[in-house]
Amino acid sequence: MEATADADAAVNSQAAPAPADRGADGPHRPQSLLLGFLGGFVQGREVPPLPAVVLLDLLGELGVTEAAARATLKRMTHRGLLERSQVGRTARYQLTALSEGVLSRAGRRVDSPTPFEHPEGSWTLLSYSMPESLRDLRHRVRSRLAWAGFGGLRDGLWIAPGTVDVAEVFAEAGLEDAAGLADWFAAQPLPGTDVDGLVHRAWDVPAVLAAHELFLQAWAAPPEDLSELGRATLLIADWLRLLGTDPGLPARHLGPDWPAARSTDLYRRTFAALRPGADAALTRAVRAAPGP
Repeated sequence: MEATADADAAVNSQAAPAPADRGADGPHRPQSLLLGFLGGFVQGREVPPLPAVVLLDLLGELGVTEAAARATLKRMTHRGLLERSQVGRTARYQLTALSEGVLSRAGRRVDSPTPFEHPEGSWTLLSYSMPESLRDLRHRVRSRLAWAGFGGLRDGLWIAPGTVDVAEVFAEAGLEDAAGLADWFAAQPLPGTDVDGLVHRAWDVPAVLAAHELFLQAWAAPPEDLSELGRATLLIADWLRLLGTDPGLPARHLGPDWPAARSTDLYRRTFAALRPGADAALTRAVRAAPGP
């Protein structure tokens, strides 16, 4: 999802620990799992700073080594996404204003009943031109646009479904300078436009379809070898990955069996079933953690 992807990209700006071995569409980075957990069970709720052991145990259950988990916590603290405190011999972590904002924005789409839908015929068109001397900036812009749901029509011309706040996209990624080299518009296709062809040109539609199918297959029966908190955390991480893969491609241009609505229904039903037990498990883990 776009906002959580911002945080994930920030953490990944340095060498990151190896991914865990769980995930519907391949392994997740430890920070992706941690951000999913924080967004689902900490952000916006009155949760006290969490003992490090709670986070380490959760990541360990999902296949992350202790060394990789500790490196992730250190890196996220350095990037301003977590605040570390020490109470006696116990390290504790809590969200910062930065991560609260990132996860709050992400949550709006994560929790939306229609996360893959946009107003009919609504698009954002963006064009930019950068000299060869700014090759590194051009690469960062391309990566950021892809995170924000844009697909490339041709060199320097990008399109995204819905209305995207491009200025905010650049600002959140620290790319304010790039904004001065780009122009963007809310757009609607004129009669005669081959929107079906446009969508297939700008996005790898078979890859997006495969991502939905993998999610549906993986969560038709949630993994039984994980606790409810572990399952819920993995579910959120898989859902965030799917939201990042499919920015909301218009189903009417993708055939009658496009699975976005089924993916949404499965996520919402599965998370609703897991949440009570996961909440209880988190409460027990915090109470059982060593004191000061």
